[in-house]
Amino acid sequence: MNAPFPADVLPTVLVVDDEVRSQDAMRRTLDEDFTVFTASSADEARGLLERQPVSVILCDQRMPGMTGVSFLKEVRERWPDAVRMVISGYTDSEDIIAGINEAGIYQYILKPWAPDHLLDSVRNAVEAQALQRQTSRLDLELRTSTGVLRQRTATQIDRARASFGFERIVRAPGSPLDGVCAMAQRVARYDLSVLVLGESGTGKELLARAIHYASPRLTGPFVVENCAAIPDTLLESELFGHKRGAFTGAYEDHPGLFQRAHGGTVFLDEIGETSPAFQVKLLRVLQEGEVRPVGGARPVPVDVRVIAATHRDLEQRVREGLFREDLYYRLAGVSITVPPLRERAADIAPIARQLLQDVAHELGHPGATLPDATLACLLAYPWPGNIRELRNEIARALALQDGSALEAAAFSARVLQGHGQGGDDLQAALPTSGTLAERLDVIEAMVLRETLQRHRWNKTRVAQELGLSRVGLRGKMQRLGLEK
Repeated sequence: MNAPFPADVLPTVLVVDDEVRSQDAMRRTLDEDFTVFTASSADEARGLLERQPVSVILCDQRMPGMTGVSFLKEVRERWPDAVRMVISGYTDSEDIIAGINEAGIYQYILKPWAPDHLLDSVRNAVEAQALQRQTSRLDLELRTSTGVLRQRTATQIDRARASFGFERIVRAPGSPLDGVCAMAQRVARYDLSVLVLGESGTGKELLARAIHYASPRLTGPFVVENCAAIPDTLLESELFGHKRGAFTGAYEDHPGLFQRAHGGTVFLDEIGETSPAFQVKLLRVLQEGEVRPVGGARPVPVDVRVIAATHRDLEQRVREGLFREDLYYRLAGVSITVPPLRERAADIAPIARQLLQDVAHELGHPGATLPDATLACLLAYPWPGNIRELRNEIARALALQDGSALEAAAFSARVLQGHGQGGDDLQAALPTSGTLAERLDVIEAMVLRETLQRHRWNKTRVAQELGLSRVGLRGKMQRLGLEK
């Protein structure tokens, strides 16, 4: 195979003709634009090709010993990159057909030839060779890039799985979430609809993402819609799409989230807030596997997995007639409940540390730390707003102080007082998970903090009320990380 030519070297042309005058005439025509070699026979040309890369071969058809077509047929097999052209004073149709079919002749030039025509023909031949090489290179790059793109896609999928997988759901060893994640991970492998139940802020969307990235649909989109944030009239358009002119302001066709999530997962948060009218339309989509855009005449097939979530008691809403029973059973192929933070007190510490790291990075507070006294304050609060409230409190505290250590004094009053808003706060604050020693530590920290705050951190009075010595009180405060 001929080697490519350097950019500063003229393309080479080999003229094969047994008549010296024809060789000289073609050399004079071409030598300003090309490096021209000549050969008087097929043997001489063959020897030159073995030593010299050639772009174009101009070969006479009628030569002693071997015809031009026969020689170019051999050239096609041994030096296929060279563009092959025949020059002949004869118009034998069989020669022309043989040249095209057997030797892959690029052009057949008849004698007598015109200099300009010959020059243009050779220029076109060189350009054709350059384009052929470029196409071959692109084909090679395409074949190579297929593997590269496949590797890049796999890398992105691995990165997404690492960012949103079940192992990224922060929890303490032995947490109640272990069983929740184990169940969700098993369900993820099957194309079943999932209903995620739990209070607001418990991490239902995080669990839904983990299910998606552990499923066969992980290469497809994961789209999210908060059904409580959009009125019904707009929710239908947002999920199912609309056609141009369907309503005022519909200036162009709009594909809905179900269409954009084709092959992936749709997460419908706060599904319990939807109206019965919308529930009928959603049920039809889930049953038929197709959506009808608002104003559209034809349904559009969609292939999606639906994961829905709500903080409502859907079974109670079904009994009250506020939620369709048939839609409930369509969504609740598998129901998974995420426990609130107060029922997994052991998770507060690792979650708080992770949130501190994330929020500190966002707010530009590198190196922020969580002292034991601050952590004890967090453990003494029931967190009715769950992880979302915990994150807000950490962000607030970081924004209100300058030091790297997150001080409990920067928390809001309700967190400092150790109770939430309304309800049986003491009952809500009692931990329902962890070892007995861990639970007793949480309760003891709550009692000590409440008493210290009430007596304005007067240790003598606190010790008298609790029946402790000052040394004993100081030891408990140190062990539980309680500092003013």
